[in-house]
Amino acid sequence: MKVYGTHICIDCRNYQAIQASRGFEAEFIDITADTANLKEFLALRDHDPVFAPVRERGGIGIPLFVREDGRKTFDIDEALAWIDQPPVREEEIVEHRPCCDSCQ
Repeated sequence: MKVYGTHICIDCRNYQAIQASRGFEAEFIDITADTANLKEFLALRDHDPVFAPVRERGGIGIPLFVREDGRKTFDIDEALAWIDQPPVREEEIVEHRPCCDSCQ
């Protein structure tokens, strides 16, 4: 499985923490590490229909999980099921979003 993301994204950092704690193999492609990675991701984002709702709401679309057969999802639990991993447990989430503007 490939995972497109960046270290500046909270959801990507949570995914990476889960991968590290569970010890499974997956290729993490940091789209902000270099222009080649960004171009590879943008080629997917600009042309793949799975991104249509993401583009409509102004999102980026990461983390993006890509199965070996080319299937794509933004759902971490679906991606984990592809590699025979159980769904994410609440205690595995290492970073939480603020609940409101006053909590930031």
